[in-house]
Amino acid sequence: MQKSQNRISELFNIQYPIIQAGMIWHSGWKLASAVSNCGGLGLIGAGSMYPDVLRENIQKCKQATNKPFGVNVPMLYPNLEEIIQIILEEGVKIVFTSAGSPKTYTETLQKEGLKVAHVVSSTKFAVKCEDAGVDAIVAEGFEAGGHNGRDETTTFCLIPNVKQHISKPLIAAGGIALGSQMKAAMILGADGVQIGSRFAATVEASAHENWKKKITELNEGDTLLTLKELAPVRMVKNKFFNELEGIYQTGRNTEALVASLGRARAKRGMFEGDMEDGELEIGQVSALINDVLPVETVFSNLLREFEEAKAPSF
Repeated sequence: MQKSQNRISELFNIQYPIIQAGMIWHSGWKLASAVSNCGGLGLIGAGSMYPDVLRENIQKCKQATNKPFGVNVPMLYPNLEEIIQIILEEGVKIVFTSAGSPKTYTETLQKEGLKVAHVVSSTKFAVKCEDAGVDAIVAEGFEAGGHNGRDETTTFCLIPNVKQHISKPLIAAGGIALGSQMKAAMILGADGVQIGSRFAATVEASAHENWKKKITELNEGDTLLTLKELAPVRMVKNKFFNELEGIYQTGRNTEALVASLGRARAKRGMFEGDMEDGELEIGQVSALINDVLPVETVFSNLLREFEEAKAPSF
């Protein structure tokens, strides 16, 4: 994995083609700078930050690392124009956009010298990204935590299909927590990977310690994709999840779903540590995560596992 031989490493001027996902309530400056200092690309998650908090995180990240880092901008949140303006004012060089049209800000950001990647969950939208002129495309499988695609296409199916239809650098996301999974994604056609859940359970992540511990206790089947009527999201089955299921049983009342979600549930769960009444977003790969580790250890494990992973002969 030499930088000169990899399109993602070259594009973002990083040592390894490993991107840390910009997860809400997890991806503050401590996590982003730690990943960047290890040779990957750290992303600050703007989705859970008021504009002034985002500015503070960007400034602290610049102090904590001299390596490239970026900001993830979900375009379904308010204050979008103010967020983009702060990113430009603070001299951020890389932006990952998601949950919206890639045409919205790509040209604006690129004119200011920024590199832009966009997150999609289908080949159809990957082609739209290519047409919009993004610098890289993140194809995220149904296994991923948080906001997700409606089509439920898995990473193993999505990556090779997207690869056939685009020429831009391709980043695989969803269900990647081990170096062997990273190698598998690259064999399927990805130029790099974006990892969320494994970095959520790190010392540097800004999430609550209760939540980090909970991640390490999850097993297969403990998460489910729901809320397709609003914006599909994968979350842990807990009291809040069961409340949503109860709303479904009364006739899929969209207004009731919105009202339930409107109680700052994600913050309550992942940031404040309420494991029953909070919304807990994590990927299926959480079943493979057994400990909360420093970013440096996670990174070294990924690189070691990548090098050790070898396809069996037959």
